Amino acid sequence: MASRAGPRAAGTDGSDFQHRERVAMHYQMSVTLKYEIKKLIYVHLVLWLLLVAKMSVGHLRLLPHDQVAMPYQWEYPYLLSIVPALLGLLSFPRNNISYLVLSMISMGLFSIAPLIYGSMEMFPAAQQLYRHGKAYRFLFGFSAVSVMYLVLVLAVQVHAWQLYYSKKLLDSWFTSTQEKKRK
Repeated sequence: MASRAGPRAAGTDGSDFQHRERVAMHYQMSVTLKYEIKKLIYVHLVLWLLLVAKMSVGHLRLLPHDQVAMPYQWEYPYLLSIVPALLGLLSFPRNNISYLVLSMISMGLFSIAPLIYGSMEMFPAAQQLYRHGKAYRFLFGFSAVSVMYLVLVLAVQVHAWQLYYSKKLLDSWFTSTQEKKRK
């Protein structure tokens, strides 16, 4: 092997790199998708911690009622959305397909379903706010329904991307499993 500054190896013009081994595409995809899913899980964790803080302050009455309103009903089942995130993280070290599938299924049950219910629960309050300009719940001076709809939209996007990347990762893992069985 020649160094960068030194002469080329004898008998080569530099075009003999084609024979070298490469990392298979599904392994490259697996690493990339795991990284993307981890980023989304950390964003979800931040949203989850903010929601827990809001709910704790509301229930423990650490601030006046006009500062932090009591939680909506959809926020309670959404607290279970940490379970799919943990299952997803547990599936990564050994490419555990069953944990990833459980994560995807429980994400629909504990993350997406409460968000859908939340959008329906808060719709009358949002409709009243935008038609009449009246809000009855507040979060640090802002309309609670407006703030929670922003959180809801962000959470739906995080979970949708997480499901999308998880499905692609699952396909990538199945590809590598099928190739191992053929050999």
